[in-house]
Amino acid sequence: MRAIHRLSAKAVENNPKGQYEDGGGLRLIKNSKNSGRWLFRFTVHKRRREMGLGSFPSVSLKQARELASKYREQIAEQIDPIKQREKDQRAAEKNMVLFKDVALDAFESKKAELRGDGKNGRWFSPLAIHVIPKLGSVPISEIDQIDIRNTLSPIWATKSETARQTLNRLNIVFRHAAALGLEVDLQAVDKAKALLGKQSTKVMHIPSMPWQEVPQFYGSLDESVISQLALKLLILTGLRSTPVRFLRYEYIDFKDKILTVPAELMKGREGSSDEFKVPLTAEAIRLITLAKKFEKNGYLFANSKDGVISDATMATFMKRAGLEYRPHGFRSSLRDWIAETTNTPHEIAEMMLAHKTDSKVVRAYRRTDYIDQRRELLNSWGEFLLSAE
Repeated sequence: MRAIHRLSAKAVENNPKGQYEDGGGLRLIKNSKNSGRWLFRFTVHKRRREMGLGSFPSVSLKQARELASKYREQIAEQIDPIKQREKDQRAAEKNMVLFKDVALDAFESKKAELRGDGKNGRWFSPLAIHVIPKLGSVPISEIDQIDIRNTLSPIWATKSETARQTLNRLNIVFRHAAALGLEVDLQAVDKAKALLGKQSTKVMHIPSMPWQEVPQFYGSLDESVISQLALKLLILTGLRSTPVRFLRYEYIDFKDKILTVPAELMKGREGSSDEFKVPLTAEAIRLITLAKKFEKNGYLFANSKDGVISDATMATFMKRAGLEYRPHGFRSSLRDWIAETTNTPHEIAEMMLAHKTDSKVVRAYRRTDYIDQRRELLNSWGEFLLSAE
């Protein structure tokens, strides 16, 4: 190899327009005394090539030599520096993918497992509320455990369940990024959890109204108001909010007085839930008939747009009424009433709330859903609810 380092910093600075060789393929081409560009000429795989190393004086003589030295090492290993640089640039651009874009892509991939393709659930909410505002515009490859720790620390102790859900979603997003070929630290979430420390193990139960007080509250509800009518049906049937809010006439067999809740409206991941049959009492059918006037696009409890009333509608009504209880808590009220006033077997009492009992094997061989027993129980519950009138 010809001698290298022929130029001096002073010569590079003062030389006029022209071409100047530093040796080893490094050349300075000056357009004028104060401007120019660096060029590296080399042969690899019997092919003569040249590549730019940047402009002068932005790239100094020292920096140009360092780059040339790096590329000579690649040539010695039969690596084409131009192709390698292009490959490195593509990888760098790939790893500049923003967290919010990966999170949305992960959500799209996850939708098939979620109830109603995720439209009816809140899978994305923890990320949208607590992570994306802070880390959404950061390349996911640059996010580490410190970033995650700092993002979640404000809610780690005060909103422990939400923080736990957010960590779960973050883990899914990071694994999705790795599957896309992005360079991410798959241990970042676990490391952040270790940095955040232990959470309080105190379980916060949803406030439920004592069953003795339910009849008076039930009788006070205004059936001409859609949210209060929906709340009455929720209390009467023991269903969760979603099956009530998304109720359609086609789910009801008026002849046999059975409501069949589709599997996608039941709690659980897509494919893991079964449809649920609810025996309807005369009072339930009366409420459903009243809901006919609110029907829109097939939904009995439709909102003013194209959907259904929100989960927060009923809860907001109770909050404004000065009550500490929440709609979901009426399921506990019903379960307590069953336990304290009847001799109902455990498996039937749990079936009233669509709770799964026993093992998968036992459930596979148990063909009954206790419709007759549950109808009798719901009739008694309905009579109890109307006892304050």
